[in-house]
Amino acid sequence: MEEGPAPKLSAQELSSATGEPVERVRRLRSLKLIGSEGDERFAPEDIERIRLIQFLERQQIGLEAVARAEQEEALLASVVEFLFPNGVGRTYSFAQAIELVGLDPGVARRLRDASGASDEPIDEQDLQMLRGAKVALDAGFPETALLQLTRVYADALARVAEAEVRLFHFYVHEGLKAARLVGRELVDSRNSVREQLLPIVEPLIRYFHRRGMTKAVREDMILHLADGPARPAQSASHAQLRLAIVFLDISSYTPIAEVMGDAVAARIVERFSELVREATTRFDGRIVDRVGDAFLLIFPEPRAALTCALDIERRTAAEPQFPAVRGAVHWGDVVYQEGGYVGGALNIASRVATHARPHQILATAAVRHEVGALSGVRFAAVGKQRLKGLAEELELFELRADDVQVGERIRDPVCGIEMAPTEVGAKLAVKGEELAFCCEKCLRVFLDAPQRYRS
Repeated sequence: MEEGPAPKLSAQELSSATGEPVERVRRLRSLKLIGSEGDERFAPEDIERIRLIQFLERQQIGLEAVARAEQEEALLASVVEFLFPNGVGRTYSFAQAIELVGLDPGVARRLRDASGASDEPIDEQDLQMLRGAKVALDAGFPETALLQLTRVYADALARVAEAEVRLFHFYVHEGLKAARLVGRELVDSRNSVREQLLPIVEPLIRYFHRRGMTKAVREDMILHLADGPARPAQSASHAQLRLAIVFLDISSYTPIAEVMGDAVAARIVERFSELVREATTRFDGRIVDRVGDAFLLIFPEPRAALTCALDIERRTAAEPQFPAVRGAVHWGDVVYQEGGYVGGALNIASRVATHARPHQILATAAVRHEVGALSGVRFAAVGKQRLKGLAEELELFELRADDVQVGERIRDPVCGIEMAPTEVGAKLAVKGEELAFCCEKCLRVFLDAPQRYRS
């Protein structure tokens, strides 16, 4: 049986539902942020409007700015319509929800906390999530695993949603404004594009989930083979694995961002990301994390890991203008937790990576011993090194590919970008030495403070 439309609310009822004093409710009405002309009562959508206003005010955005945006581009109206295309439906108290679903209150509370929805009202979609969780628990899926999976879903899909909204704003909304669209024309054009895009979102998510599932199931076969290289380690933790870990980053990212600006640094990272993703996929690895210019990769076995790291370094060194890359490869035990990995092996790999010089890929003794001999790759002993944060010295090896032939490269002394001779943007003779720069901007920065960039 379908429910009728939710009843309208008095100012007192709206105040109780949102925590706003009645006088404040009247003020919001006077600013035309809630309510409708000729109707003293309020629609359920006004609850959501007030929640949006409360969020904006927590971000230090004043009511006048909100009212102006509502008048110029119907900001609150479009957001509420987007979030609730079928209208704002019924909400439930926590007690009502667990009674309807038949879920233990403690479990339900932990699931709400894990999904990041603990302080939000419970609607029909929340009930559907809780019902699904009960099915999983009744089928024998452990609560610990279900909570981890809930956090992974919440984090990963929140990132997907953020990307959808941010990219729409930067490339559609701002593009329309740049074309001098304003007011109703801007709103209508924006909504027209959004209406065409929305139907493809869920099919795309299902497509990429299926692709990810294919890769994950293939990798899971390794865990079923007792002698596989990524076999579970002998540990009390059921989620412990032995994997190859790769850290890679750009050795001169900071000066590039400082001198060339964030936009240039972002383009370089974008190209670096393309190269890393292509090589990681080709060598059956997985990108676990990316922070700024740094990538964390994992592989089922170390041969593919070190070959991939060398390939990425070789390909970045062949770019016409690109900073030097450095990295590290380690082989050790990690614990799989909430869609990622934790453990001392990650810390070791990270510390070794920061110890590497430009164009240098370092490997630990664990990698050297596990791999043994590998055609086309040499392990040059670096010796035992004391690394920050590690109690014991580590024996390290530099990986060198026999067939790598890199042409002449010239390094910009200001930003650190390396260039082929044909890609030099500017030159300067200093005391008989010719310096090369990637662009005129770096030359000007050098001329302002030459002593800073002369060793």
